[in-house]
Amino acid sequence: MSDAAYALDHALLRRRFARAAGGYAHADVLARELGRRMDERLDYIRCTPRRIVDLGCGPGSDLATLAARYPQAECIGIDFAAPMLDAARRQAQARRGLVDRLLGRTPPPALLCAGAEALPLADASVSLLWSNLMLNWLSDPLPALREMHRVLEVGGMVMFSTLGPDTLKELRAAIPAAAGERVHRFIDMHDIGDALVKAGFADPVMDMEMLTLTYADVDSLFADLRQSGSTLATTARARGLGGRAPWNEVRTQYEALRAGGRLPATFELIQGHAWKAAPRSTADGRAIVRFQPRPR
Repeated sequence: MSDAAYALDHALLRRRFARAAGGYAHADVLARELGRRMDERLDYIRCTPRRIVDLGCGPGSDLATLAARYPQAECIGIDFAAPMLDAARRQAQARRGLVDRLLGRTPPPALLCAGAEALPLADASVSLLWSNLMLNWLSDPLPALREMHRVLEVGGMVMFSTLGPDTLKELRAAIPAAAGERVHRFIDMHDIGDALVKAGFADPVMDMEMLTLTYADVDSLFADLRQSGSTLATTARARGLGGRAPWNEVRTQYEALRAGGRLPATFELIQGHAWKAAPRSTADGRAIVRFQPRPR
């Protein structure tokens, strides 16, 4: 995704998520809901992973879900913001009972600080790679997807969620055109699918649905976005909206959407999974031919 609208300031994102770490688990209702939906999808997928990575694990809520579903698996959480990992460590410690800690049962997940484009993991060392609302914070998902493909074993699966272009469409429409780009630009589901194929994944399955949250007022929406670190971070972003008057116009425009005493905020939810298939050629380009026994 070379479009400048997708170019993000990753140092700024890291600082914002670091600041949001303390209250993130309470502020990001969307991540918790998507984590629940992703977990439900695993009911229909035959998978017995030996090592699981939660990429963009935040404070670790999904790590607990994955450990409960696959108690035999080693779980690893990776996030680019160290304070998020501190929060995940505290949550994991709080969930472990005294007897478990004394006997060494249900060991806490390993936690690593790293970016999605350079994972500190060996090739083909992961069975299930889980990523809940991380891809939407990348300027281009392809390098990260290639890294995911590298660390997955043959037959391993990536399961992810991200946000699509209609996310926060009400806020985008309420901002005056003269104010420029003020809402994060989200990558289309079809572009994510193309990136999965380019990264080497096979049999991608993706779907999209709309979820509408409601708020008492615009400031409550803004507070949720700030507290979860989810504010605009493009490298070309303008600073400020030019005074109180433009913000009052935003509030007036948004108020026209009030229904049943609440203001809507739409989120386009994209979920998907794909598999790492066996390679069709060797590293030097020679084709791999697999012979199957002749049926009798």
